[in-house]
Amino acid sequence: MDRFARLVSRLLRVPVAFVSLVEADRQVLPGMIGLPEPWARRRELPLSHSLCRYVVASGQRLAVSDARSDERFRTSPSLADLGVVAYAGIPLTDAGGLVLGSLCAVDHEPRTWADGELSDLEDLAAACSAELRLRILSAQSRSAQQVLETARAAAESARSDAQRPEHEAQAGMDHAELLLRASEELAQTSGLEDVRRRLRDLFVGVGKPSYVGLLVAGKDELHRIADPDIAHSVEQEVLTLPVDAAFPSTRAMRERRAVFVPDREALVAGYAPEAVGFSDRMGFTTVLCLPLWGSRALLGVLAVCWAKRHEVGVTERATLTAASGYVAQAVERALYLDERISVARQLQEAMLTDLPLADHVEISALYEPAADGEMIGGDWYDAYHLPPDPPGGEPGALMITVGDITGHDMHAATIMGQVRSMLRQATLDHPPYSPAAALTALDTACAVLPVEASGTLVHARLDLVDGGPDWTLTWSNAGHPPPLLRTPDGHVSLLVEHDVLFHRGLGPFLRTETRRDVPAGSTLLLYTDGLIERRGHDIGTSIAQLVALLARHGDRPPARLLRRISDWAKGPGPGDDVVVLAVRVPRPGRL
Repeated sequence: MDRFARLVSRLLRVPVAFVSLVEADRQVLPGMIGLPEPWARRRELPLSHSLCRYVVASGQRLAVSDARSDERFRTSPSLADLGVVAYAGIPLTDAGGLVLGSLCAVDHEPRTWADGELSDLEDLAAACSAELRLRILSAQSRSAQQVLETARAAAESARSDAQRPEHEAQAGMDHAELLLRASEELAQTSGLEDVRRRLRDLFVGVGKPSYVGLLVAGKDELHRIADPDIAHSVEQEVLTLPVDAAFPSTRAMRERRAVFVPDREALVAGYAPEAVGFSDRMGFTTVLCLPLWGSRALLGVLAVCWAKRHEVGVTERATLTAASGYVAQAVERALYLDERISVARQLQEAMLTDLPLADHVEISALYEPAADGEMIGGDWYDAYHLPPDPPGGEPGALMITVGDITGHDMHAATIMGQVRSMLRQATLDHPPYSPAAALTALDTACAVLPVEASGTLVHARLDLVDGGPDWTLTWSNAGHPPPLLRTPDGHVSLLVEHDVLFHRGLGPFLRTETRRDVPAGSTLLLYTDGLIERRGHDIGTSIAQLVALLARHGDRPPARLLRRISDWAKGPGPGDDVVVLAVRVPRPGRL
């Protein structure tokens, strides 16, 4: 019963909803959401607070836009105690047609109830009534014979009242199971393909459809989300439909209502030959298309199709309509995530540096986004030459940076861009271009400016020793994983010297730096923690494996080395963004 209340709250977008059963002296609430205390704890209301009693008395639905201005209700204590302003209630009945109570939607603001909203509420009330009848049936059964006789009577009554097939009475549990599965399965989806995949296995039990299609609204079009795992060649032929096309799905979109096609004859009579051909090739006979309503707009259409002619009764239709509400929520979330991820990816990739052309070094970068699309991060790399010395001469030393801003969202990507620019400016404004001096200046700026930046990074300078062919590496490490240096003899060293991470709460910090000779032919590898922090793997073990890989393959060109590292890191997919920067200084004779 609470689930029905939640469905009403979600579909009609109201803060309060409840299933009420009206007795002689009270109103019992077996299902509810949004009621304040003490009513929520008691699960009942006095009749003085009940607008549902008017539904029971009349046996008709009741829709009130503003109870404060309605002569019948403006003195009701429910206005002050429960915050009732707008109210809509639909009768709940037993198998004999007796009104037991109502399924109610309550808003704290005035609102005009749309016909579509009241129709959705009626569908849910029909399903709720069917569930109540099943519960009454169970409670009244005291023996096997009584169960059998009462079930037959309830099925006969349901068939005559709602003109539904006899098997729907036995299908009640399947319908309840569908709603439960929909609420659980679709709450975990992360993208449209994931929604489509879960829809395939969601509909089970009596009346299982042969195909469930998902179409998402575009500009004047419907876009079919193809099954990512099962190839339907016919489905691929009709991935986009103009909204004005004569298909059941586009009609549901245009008219913003459920569209039911009982058989092929109805399809031929009411729709285009293209729709008939598509249905024939897919093997459909009966089609039900349900609009998917989001919080602000119509998101698309759910197409439920059966290979053989299928009668969709009141309870089944109500159940499918309720399930479509869960589908709509999943689609809205997927569209939101896809848009947010796309924008963040574009932002992040736009801020990644174009690597400089260098005559004296080979440099290559790898950026791999997290497997989980929501894990947008602040990982970045940077590489640029210092001003030439003397002016007009060859490009100066090479500055290289790899960093990771705390967080996995668009905010982290934005902060990353700010920190990267601030660090560049701090480096170029502090000759003789000390990495430690630049990081100290960055700490000072972050402590003073309203930039809530925190994270780790390695900032390094690579200089060619006068006369060559060897180099020197000077670096400052703010809490970042240790860079790896492979010398020409195949030995790999961890450059473990480091200071604390940077965080505005730590205040300005006097950074230190370390210098090391780098023989010609060496390879330097900088990376973010997404490369070594993988679920089920110890970080120390991952670093040891990376060291072994670099020892074996570090004499390859950086681009080929990064491909090997990418292959090594593959698996279920990274749980975080991964950045790797490889720099190789040439051997003598290749300068």
